[in-house]
Amino acid sequence: MNHDDPFSLKDKRILVTGASSGIGREVAIMCAQMGAQLVLTGRDVARLDATAGELHGDCHSLVAADLSDADGIDRVVAEAGVVDGVVHAAGISRLAPFRMISKSHVDEIFDSNTYAPLLLTKGLLSKKKIAQNGSILFISAVASHIGPLASTAYSSSKAALLGAMRSLALEVAKQGIRANCIVPGYVRTPMLDGLGGADGNLAEHIALAPLGLGEPQDVAAAAVFYLADASRWITRNYFIVDAGLTVGMDIYA
Repeated sequence: MNHDDPFSLKDKRILVTGASSGIGREVAIMCAQMGAQLVLTGRDVARLDATAGELHGDCHSLVAADLSDADGIDRVVAEAGVVDGVVHAAGISRLAPFRMISKSHVDEIFDSNTYAPLLLTKGLLSKKKIAQNGSILFISAVASHIGPLASTAYSSSKAALLGAMRSLALEVAKQGIRANCIVPGYVRTPMLDGLGGADGNLAEHIALAPLGLGEPQDVAAAAVFYLADASRWITRNYFIVDAGLTVGMDIYA
């Protein structure tokens, strides 16, 4: 443990998925500020390059890949190298009333939000690409518990990460590897902007958050904690970062 600064990421190599925008982009930027070497992945090469241009330090790398595709996962596993931490920030949201969901709708969301992070983690572990005492961090969502309107597939895809993370954490503990979830509330991102005009109750929920709408940096700061030695004794944890939105909803059990 770094006793001088347990929150430092100096000499750590961190893989961030979905690094081209939103929470993933800010996680990458803040990790670099804290001294980490970054491996960025996402589907849009131009936006990945833009994120890379914001990073402090050098020796960062990019792997353009679609993680909903097996070949994309294999490419990231092959090119990432050994990492000390991985942040699964990639994801999508598509609102649809329950009566209108279909297998293709559910498959699309689970491919990106659930299968991709689980199978990428499996690939990294099987190739011994996550270092001893490393950190695996999933980005879930408060929708996993509060279930906003028209979000059946999205809410369930994010809820699935909780059970998967807790089981995974038991299996990797012998290597000193931690597995945790950060659960953001409503954060100002392109994904949220895209849902603004949809048939949901987002505005209603956002209005209930005592500290208002969050910023991607608020989630990134929590991610740094879970990647740093400061959290070395924390695993199987489901950490809610939501401006106080869900305190009265009894979701902590």
